[in-house]
Amino acid sequence: MTSSTATATDWIGPFRSKRILLVLALVALALTPGEVGALSREQMLDAYFAVSCFVAATLAIFYGSEKLFRFNLPETMAQAKGLQVPFAALMGIIPGCGGAVVVVAAYSSGHVGFGAVVAALTATMGDAAFLLIAKDPAAAAVVLPISFVVGILSGWVVDRVNKIEFPSDPNKSAALAPEIGSIKPHHWAFAAFALPGLIVGILDLANQDIEAIFGTNTLLFLGLGGTFVGLLVWAMSPVRAMTNQGDPALTRMAEETSFIAIWVLSAFLVFEFLVAFGGLDLQAWFAVVAPIVPLMAVVIGFIPGCGPQILVTTFYLNGFIPFSALIGNAISNDGDALFPAIALNPKAAIAATAYSAVPGLIAAYGFYFFAPGFMAP
Repeated sequence: MTSSTATATDWIGPFRSKRILLVLALVALALTPGEVGALSREQMLDAYFAVSCFVAATLAIFYGSEKLFRFNLPETMAQAKGLQVPFAALMGIIPGCGGAVVVVAAYSSGHVGFGAVVAALTATMGDAAFLLIAKDPAAAAVVLPISFVVGILSGWVVDRVNKIEFPSDPNKSAALAPEIGSIKPHHWAFAAFALPGLIVGILDLANQDIEAIFGTNTLLFLGLGGTFVGLLVWAMSPVRAMTNQGDPALTRMAEETSFIAIWVLSAFLVFEFLVAFGGLDLQAWFAVVAPIVPLMAVVIGFIPGCGPQILVTTFYLNGFIPFSALIGNAISNDGDALFPAIALNPKAAIAATAYSAVPGLIAAYGFYFFAPGFMAP
């Protein structure tokens, strides 16, 4: 796949795809009267103020710094030599999938070794890291360092024991996302809602009474307005998850935050609807299958994309699964980075994912047997 600047039809086309059906369904839920509508609006506000706005701020800082200082990460990793694996693991633990994707692309272009790919994919928690940091920073302060150390050790071990070569196809481009080009009006609109939304989120995180400060109507306007603009950005987006490095920082922030937000919101709504209207006692169900819950979480980590991983994190945050399952999933999952890895080098992607299962299982059952109550939410 090659990089190209998107035309108007390129970025309007996806708006007419099946994404619009999900957008309309979510808007309908928000406008529905009664308990269903009230619960939907509550989850939208929670997802927006507690997660999406912080994701937007993080990505704006990251991509803004990248543009400002004009550093080339693949070349930096190539020059790191013996420190490639730790550097790759550091890229992996950056919330989101951008860092891990950069490492995968660098491997495809011959800048880093296979151990670096394993280190990045093992260390990354994908977009679920944003959710964990926003909702339970204490748990994130444990999970991310563990993932970082495990990623380094895994990368070093693989570099020593792996004897199979996974040559890349030089005809494949590392630029897996189409280039959008100039900043679109809906990107500016997204930023206009995200900035005051971040202020609300910070005050809420500081345990301030945001309803008393801003009023119910203002919160609804900011929260639902920001959510709906994000849905619009996602529906019109020509990218699947990651943006092109050539796009402006504001564009990349709006596009990727919207993609993450749709998964977070969907996970929140699925969870709350199952509990409120599904008649399911998830806590009792997970208690019955407790010995295999860490294994299930590790296996779910094999699924490409961040949606299933965000749902696992949501279960942990609500007290339905133990920390052992969370850490196993965090180590085994590759998030959206697995998509470009498969596109660029499917054999290497499958091998790296398989390698990450070993430390994922060790960590998961280590905590399950020796620290069963550790970091219980």
